[in-house]
Amino acid sequence: MADTTLSDAALSILAFAAYHSLVSGETVTRVVLDDGKGHHADAKGVEEMTAAGLLEATGDRGTLTDVGSAKLASVIEAIRSAAA
Repeated sequence: MADTTLSDAALSILAFAAYHSLVSGETVTRVVLDDGKGHHADAKGVEEMTAAGLLEATGDRGTLTDVGSAKLASVIEAIRSAAA
């Protein structure tokens, strides 16, 4: 997966997880895929992340795999580097 470019749909899920991690200061391991109030993760992004082994989707939640958690850490680092 490391050499695979993610679509914007998949990146949007990681970006949202990165936001929550940066705001809370905590490591995000689970993401809300559908909050039941109209906000939901892009279905194609969820499919892509699941197929790539980054996410295990169960109902309205998704759990990042170890590879997904590492990818999220890379996204957070890229954000921090871009702002330096």
